[in-house]
Amino acid sequence: MIVGVPKEIKNNENRVGMTPAGVFELVKQDHTVYVQSSAGEGSGFFDRDYQQVGATVLNTMEEVYAASDMIVKVKEPIAKEYGLIKEGQIVFTYFHFASSEALTKAMIDSKAICIAYETVEDEEGTLPLLTPMSEVAGRMAIQQGAKYLEKPVKGRGVLLGGVPGVAPGRVLVLGAGTVGIQAAKMAAGLGAHVTILDVNMKRLRYVNDIMPSHVVTEFSNEFNIRKYIKTHDLIVGGVLLKGAKAPNLITRDMLKEMRPGTVIVDVAVDQGGCVETTKPTTHEDPVYIVDDVVHYCVANMPGAVPYTSTMALTNVTLPYVLKLANKGWRSACNLDRNLAKGLNIVEGEVVYEEITEAFNWEPILA
Repeated sequence: MIVGVPKEIKNNENRVGMTPAGVFELVKQDHTVYVQSSAGEGSGFFDRDYQQVGATVLNTMEEVYAASDMIVKVKEPIAKEYGLIKEGQIVFTYFHFASSEALTKAMIDSKAICIAYETVEDEEGTLPLLTPMSEVAGRMAIQQGAKYLEKPVKGRGVLLGGVPGVAPGRVLVLGAGTVGIQAAKMAAGLGAHVTILDVNMKRLRYVNDIMPSHVVTEFSNEFNIRKYIKTHDLIVGGVLLKGAKAPNLITRDMLKEMRPGTVIVDVAVDQGGCVETTKPTTHEDPVYIVDDVVHYCVANMPGAVPYTSTMALTNVTLPYVLKLANKGWRSACNLDRNLAKGLNIVEGEVVYEEITEAFNWEPILA
């Protein structure tokens, strides 16, 4: 199979779909790999690195799309790429369709095979291709939140870890999934007081078992959310519904109950956000303020640490890339039900129910 790795063109997205080590494995199994020139530079991988493992470097994105049977990316295609995607071409990337009707319609029109990293699901119900980026984003949420709590950037002026004689900052984490646990771990490591909310008691018991005593758990409901947003300095949105739009756990009216300078980091922005006032931002212009509350809603947070993120992503995507390249998408998905759950749009048909629900389209017929 011919596999193409284009350069990411989303704002400040420095990750790349595959490392030279991943390309080496494909070439070793007699596949052809085309990499767009400078695609890996943001992650510390150069054209010569790809050439040394057998890839062919092409100058333009257009050439890569035109020549390839399968495209391996990091982020969803943007408008400039829509017209380059061919009928029957496999596109393997993060799509997050439920947050963009325009993207969904464009991929339907392309008649491509759209396999979304974020809905590949293993036997335990976890999302193996989303997990490493959720780990990165959860940890970054505290790193960025701590920065934007500083007064020069309109935060409350709170040091999360506090100092002797001064109480530490307070962090509220919505969701005890991968993002939430990683955020809680980082915040606790800084010495902050952490409250983590979830509706899954099994997850809360797990958090209670593994976290230090200054991380406390409580059941998530509107009453508790309204109670804690009044007293916490940093709020991390780590809610995920597989392939579906995130619920608005914090509504616009709740912002007035927060103290001026409170910071919200909504990691759920890729799926529409779990805060009503969330709108996607970029690393170039990451924050905005509504009702004196600072919102950090960068839709590709791991893109700020591309070396770590690219290495972590290729570690988990490569086995699936190899299956698709070796067997073709139909056979690969028939043989691997985990991979089959990544099928979102196939030759113009939406095959993932949560997408139709997000846009109130007609349900998928069995």
